[in-house]
Amino acid sequence: MPGIRRRRSHGRRPDKAGRLRSLWDASPLTYLTLVVALALSVFPIYWMIVVATRTNDVVADVPPPVLPGGRFGTNVHRLFSTQDVYFAKGLVNSFIASGAVTISTVFFASLAGFAFAKLRFRGKNALLLTIIATMMIPVQMGIVPLYMIMVKLGWQNHLQAVIVPFLVTGFGVFMMRQYADQAIPDELIEAARVDGCTTFGIYWRVVLPALRPAAGVLGLFTFMQTWNEFMWPLAVLTPDNPTVQLSINNLANAYFKDYTLMFAGTTIAVLPLLIVFIVFGRQIIGGIMEGAIKA
Repeated sequence: MPGIRRRRSHGRRPDKAGRLRSLWDASPLTYLTLVVALALSVFPIYWMIVVATRTNDVVADVPPPVLPGGRFGTNVHRLFSTQDVYFAKGLVNSFIASGAVTISTVFFASLAGFAFAKLRFRGKNALLLTIIATMMIPVQMGIVPLYMIMVKLGWQNHLQAVIVPFLVTGFGVFMMRQYADQAIPDELIEAARVDGCTTFGIYWRVVLPALRPAAGVLGLFTFMQTWNEFMWPLAVLTPDNPTVQLSINNLANAYFKDYTLMFAGTTIAVLPLLIVFIVFGRQIIGGIMEGAIKA
């Protein structure tokens, strides 16, 4: 019997924790690859910030400067005081448009996703297929008819022309529908209905809190996409009523390109995106990981 016990102990497989440690162990080559990839990704942004703090003479220097200068405040003052750029107005317009589109997209996409995932109504599958089909049409194909609609409505050179056409997206509806279908059990919906909740009350008190991780991811992506949108505002807005991307484009279209002003404007335009990601980063990453675990 002792010999049998010893033979059994020698034949024991590694425990689960040991197998997980072996999966998560990374080689030095992996760390080196990650460091090189991070350096290649971060250096253009860092160099942009460095040029924004210096004069225009350092743009063509070889090797490029790697230490910031002391002219960032001066360059920012010149940026906001430059005529025919309207950078301050562009920032305000971008904040309004991005905030309105983000809030509307999260609200309507989560509401529609809840309906498609948990409610029964006639034509549900056909409507869902129609929404998915809209994702297959390139945005560029819809610019001409959408521009004609804006002209008919008299919204040309008005901020609502940048906001209203994008109040909800097919991708957002499909994303929230998939998440609601997995994250919210039917028993929870039935229990809320038995307690006397209306359909909208179930959405507001039960569904929306459960969809918070996916809503955070969708909100970040929508805010970034609307903030960085260039082609549609260029078509429907004029240079005296721009978004921040059009203001930077006005700097690039000047006869003499002042790269310090362009990079200072780009640095300021990137800051809101970094702030949003830092504030909501943990919830967004948690939502992505939770969705991966559910899948």
